[in-house]
Amino acid sequence: MSQHDTLEIIARLVPPGSRVLDLGCGDGALLAHLQATRGCTGYGIEIADDNVLACVKRGVDVIQLNLEDGLSLFGDATFDVVLQINTLQHLRNAETMLRETARVGRTGIVAFPNFGYWANRASVLRGRMPVTKTLPYQWYDTPNIRVGTYADFEVLALRNGLRLEDGFGVHEGRERRFAANLLATTAVFKFSR
Repeated sequence: MSQHDTLEIIARLVPPGSRVLDLGCGDGALLAHLQATRGCTGYGIEIADDNVLACVKRGVDVIQLNLEDGLSLFGDATFDVVLQINTLQHLRNAETMLRETARVGRTGIVAFPNFGYWANRASVLRGRMPVTKTLPYQWYDTPNIRVGTYADFEVLALRNGLRLEDGFGVHEGRERRFAANLLATTAVFKFSR
């Protein structure tokens, strides 16, 4: 999925004028896009120095923070939308951060590589960890500390008392609503408390 495709698909889930917190915002491209096209305001959270600088150059307000430390600096329902786009799989405290996302935002949106995609399953059946556009690293050098599937997230969200408002997969820049766990390389969910 190209970065532009991701921006457009995620942007459609964010109501115009929303106050947004983008966790693990990278270079700030998504938040800049939301500001320019949806009239959104808010902050990005990022730890990497290069990405913080890129956010500043884009005009995105960014806070340098390690997400493993939590979101205690934000009160309940401070934001309309909290984004975790390709962030959840990098966190040691993924379940805690999911609950924090629901606490500080009225709505949460997550996207992550779907390990349940058929080609990933086939790779594992052949005895190898998958290496794809969505999962481009070898097992020994991946920044992902966990893998999950579309179906796994549904279970996790319900176990944490979250209401799934929308869920679909994305593959090659297109939404996949039928058999998303099998046919999509990326899982996307919108949820609330």
